[in-house]
Parts: sequence; C-alpha cells; structure tokens
Amino acid sequence: MKVAPVYLALRARGVDVRLVHTGQHYDAAMSAVFFDDLGMPRPDAALGVGSGSHADQTARIMTLFEQDMVTWQPDLVLVAGDVNSTIGCALVATKLGAAVGHIEAGLRSRDWAMPEEVNRVLTDHCSDLLLTPSADADANLAAEGVGAWRVRWVGNCMIDSLRRHLDRALDGAPWRTWGLDPGQYLVATLHRPSNVDEPSQLAALIEALGAVARDVPVVFPVHPRTRARLDAAGMRAPPGLHLAEPLGYLPFLGLMAKALAVATDSGGIQEETTALGVPCLTLRANTERPVTIVEGTNTLLGTDPASIAPAVAEIAAGRGKQGRIPALWDGRAGERIAAIVAGGFATLRERGTP
Repeated sequence: MKVAPVYLALRARGVDVRLVHTGQHYDAAMSAVFFDDLGMPRPDAALGVGSGSHADQTARIMTLFEQDMVTWQPDLVLVAGDVNSTIGCALVATKLGAAVGHIEAGLRSRDWAMPEEVNRVLTDHCSDLLLTPSADADANLAAEGVGAWRVRWVGNCMIDSLRRHLDRALDGAPWRTWGLDPGQYLVATLHRPSNVDEPSQLAALIEALGAVARDVPVVFPVHPRTRARLDAAGMRAPPGLHLAEPLGYLPFLGLMAKALAVATDSGGIQEETTALGVPCLTLRANTERPVTIVEGTNTLLGTDPASIAPAVAEIAAGRGKQGRIPALWDGRAGERIAAIVAGGFATLRERGTP
C-alpha cells in the first residue's frame, strides 16, 4: 500500500525502477493478492525469504538482496515502513554505496521492546532521504540531530492507495459475506507479539471481543501469526465473533470503511481509519502515529482487554471520536516522492566529502 503509489509515479516520470519483493510476508492472502488489488505488476525479483526470527530473517534478507543489488547496481534503494526487510535492505544498500530513501521516516513509539522501533530508527539514521508522512515525524528527526537537508515532508502514501481504490472496495460490499449491515459491526485485527504471543493475553482479548459481539457483531480477519497461536491454545470464537481468513486489500478496505469502529494493534490501520473518519481503538500501550490521536479518530486504549467493550458502547451511542484528516494526506504523496527522486538530492556520502 505504501510502495504502489511511489512505483507508479516513478514509472510515469520515466525512472527505471526494479521492484523487489523479499518474501518476508509470504502468505498468498497477505501478499500476492495485494499486487492485483493495487494494480501492481509482479515483482522483478522475489527473494522468497519466508518466516524466521528477527536475526535469521534479517540476515537472509541481507544476503539475498545483496546478490540482487550487485547484479542490478541501482543508484537509489527505496524502502518502506519498519519491518525486517526495511532495515535489511537499507543496510545492504548503504554498504554497497547506493543512496537510501526511507518512505514513512521519522515515526517513533519510543518503545524499544518493539522490533519495529529498532528497525525504523536504524533505517532513518542510515538513509540519505527521509520521506515523512506527518509534521511530528520531522520534529522527531530534528530532535535526533538529523540534518534538515535530508528530510522531506511528503505526506502519507497509504492514503494515496486508499483514495485511489476506495470506490472499488465499497463496490464489493464485503460486509455482506457475514450478513451484516453498514455501520453495524466492529472490525478487529491483532498480530503484535505483545497481544498474541502470551496465551493469557490473547485469551482475554478473545473473551473481550466476545463480550462486544453479544451486542455488536465482530469480524476478525486472523493474521497467520495469530491463527497459529489460537490453534496452539485450542481457543474457539464466542458467538457473534466471526473469525475470517486474511483478506485482500480491497475487501478489507471496504469492510473497514463501513465499520462502526475498528479495534486493532496495527500501525497502518490507525492511519486508514483516520482518513476514512472511522473511530479506531488501538490496543497498545503506545503508538508511533500520534497524529492519528491528536488530529484523527484514533483512541489509545492500552493493553487491558476490559477497556474494549465500554469504548465500543460509547461509539455505538453516538459518542465516538471525531477527527480531521492531517495535512498532505491528500492522495499525492507518491507524486511528491517521485518528483524529489527525479529532481535529485544530496546524499550523506556527498555531504560528508571535504
């Protein structure tokens, strides 16, 4: 969702682009189908990394991406987000002398227990071009001593994809799959280790969603990581809690757009719900996307599952959080990034040479 608008805008400007899919996200429903939904061609390189620990996966990404880079020798490597592929590819590019651009730079949760926080901070500090989604990201980078000449506030590429595909997503009316009506159901997603790896926390969350489902149906597309934990613990869904297979981009976007609210531990969903004007309940102790709280529709509930049902009841009673769409979340972030890349920019190597 972050890469598609940039890829298409670069191609429109005649930039020679190679699309590399590491295979870190390898489930067909969570990866391959997204290329179709987003109008992307199949990747030029598919590294097939697969699952593994943070160290093992990152090491394999680096090894395989280095081989691809040596063959193709790009001038610039653009990486997105905060996953292991982000830092792995950025480190390889830095080592081999290519410039690095980080899409979605500057986000900070200040929670060093999150692997994503380590990934995003390290990626930012080895990047030549830091492409930020919101003004608070610029402030974070300035506080860490990142030179302003490296930072460009471009807006949110996720919202480019959302705006481009929303009508098609709604045309599919995915809520009908469960016999639901628009605005009369909750969407839930859980995948972060802090919520799903500890059986007691996961069981409490399932119980809490079941309590909500007694009054408001809940659709819960289950991430493969979460499915494995549920199966291992023998947990079953209470009545009204619809456990679903992972959804492609378009059906999930349509489902989310017409939800009463969304309960999630995802970062990107916090942004998408703000753009859609749908209340979001974030089941985490912190967020790297505070703009969705300060300006948007997001509420940080924390990690206590008992907080979910009262929050949903408030929303159902018409007291859900209202918000506005942050600046530059206008569907043109990809175009701005492409213009910067095509126009040229200073690199760390150039600025560091006497």
